[in-house]
Amino acid sequence: MFVVKKTIKEKDYYYLQQSKRENGKVISKTIAYLGKTKTGAEKKAKEFKGEDKKDEMEEKKIIISKELTIDELANFCKRKGFVYPSGDLYGGLAGFWDYGPVGSELKKNIKDAWWNFHVHGREDIVGIDGSIITNPQVWEASGHVGNFVDVEVYNKKTKEKKKVDKHELKDLGPEWENKGEFNPMFTTEVGPVKEDSTKAYLRPETAQLIFADFKAVQENARLKLPFGIAQIGKAFRNEIAPRNFLFRSREFEQMEIEYFIDPEKKEECPWVKEVENFEINILSAEMQKNKEEPKRMKIKEALSKKIIMLPWHAYWLATEVKWFLDLGANPNNFRIRQHEKEEKSHYATDTWDVEYKFPFGWKELQGIADRGTFDLDQHEKHSKKDLKIMDEQSGKKILPMVVAEPSLGVERAFLVFLFDAYSIDNKEQIILRLNPKLAPVKAAILPLVKKDVKLVKIARSIYEDLRKEWNIAYDESGSIGRRYARNDEIGTPFCITVDEESTKKEDVTIRFRDTGEQKRIKISKLKETLRDLISGKND
Repeated sequence: MFVVKKTIKEKDYYYLQQSKRENGKVISKTIAYLGKTKTGAEKKAKEFKGEDKKDEMEEKKIIISKELTIDELANFCKRKGFVYPSGDLYGGLAGFWDYGPVGSELKKNIKDAWWNFHVHGREDIVGIDGSIITNPQVWEASGHVGNFVDVEVYNKKTKEKKKVDKHELKDLGPEWENKGEFNPMFTTEVGPVKEDSTKAYLRPETAQLIFADFKAVQENARLKLPFGIAQIGKAFRNEIAPRNFLFRSREFEQMEIEYFIDPEKKEECPWVKEVENFEINILSAEMQKNKEEPKRMKIKEALSKKIIMLPWHAYWLATEVKWFLDLGANPNNFRIRQHEKEEKSHYATDTWDVEYKFPFGWKELQGIADRGTFDLDQHEKHSKKDLKIMDEQSGKKILPMVVAEPSLGVERAFLVFLFDAYSIDNKEQIILRLNPKLAPVKAAILPLVKKDVKLVKIARSIYEDLRKEWNIAYDESGSIGRRYARNDEIGTPFCITVDEESTKKEDVTIRFRDTGEQKRIKISKLKETLRDLISGKND
């Protein structure tokens, strides 16, 4: 490396250059801007060689996963603009969270990826967007008003309060006191005058309006069995003690599907062969009863041994885990667990959870429940409306059953992708290895020298062009190494540097977050290249 002086508009500027052999020729590349004085430039060059040697070090980057506690992740999210306590200016409010500049983008990208895969990517599923507040009779019919209860328990030693399911009471020690049952639904009043208002509820789940709108959606979309109805939306539960950051909160979002089939064809899943060789750690109810460890097996083995009873459950369990893995999640952190007898809802013949190894233990990430015809039966009974549909194959009117209900919390998915992406390199710098499809910022445009008018003009032009299609950052502040590091921390997969060669050859350097590798590419090919990189075509 060596220092060179360039005179631009009668002013001196010093740069760090490096000679490299490419295609049999020795060429000189600009590494960094060093300042306007020779003395300062020489000093910065020495520092750079010691700590900002990016062109040499990036190719040798070693990245290792970094395990975090939930509190460490919460602090990182607040510091980097992912998630803040809601109303933090006034001390916050437990169980409510606000998403910052990069967090709101990541959350949107997760929802878009889920919707594109489950709705746009399939012929058999359509979506709805139901109201948060609806006719309270919906919740009376569903059983939420009368039977949606949790149990509050109180620890006499630690003074801790929490909610548990009824079946969990037997596992608590003598220090826990049962404080009784409560309904976690938020109530509100519809109407400006209290005496004329109607008591209503903030929805505690997104499923019920799928059932209430079932007949209209089926007719409008001309759906034929088997088919699904999907929804992404807010839900609310008045938790006693929200905890573990986003894992258990009072306001959250669900991504949910109700999948309907002919009850007489529950053993006939046309796509199960697509996933039969998928391997996953399985913890059955029998294994739990016998205090056994999970066993890793293929889906077809679990079906043949009747560990998973329904082919539809096997298909959806594998499909949902694969969705996470295809977006970069760590397969070692996933397992599927069957509900034991006392856990299952009264209407379910079988229920499974996709579980993830959070820092605080294996916890439910997504539920796959068989709801039978319970919900449509209830809404037929209470509304006095016929919700049966004509099945063209059998020529009969039938009330479909929900054979599977893949129900996933957006916030829990958000945690999974952050935990599995959080890494550090050999210089102890944070690298957030998010899949480019999920990354909040797809690329950062970096002019090497912010005072070089030509470089800035090219960089701004590229920025304006790319931002029409993606969320793109423009960063000209600080050394190029510091700018790389800033973008690594928030998961930006590609940094595009405009340097002096760009003015001569009309090309730029793309730097890859996970490897530090750098490649030059023509500006005219940049959008096409970036599109392929984000979609995964160039993997």
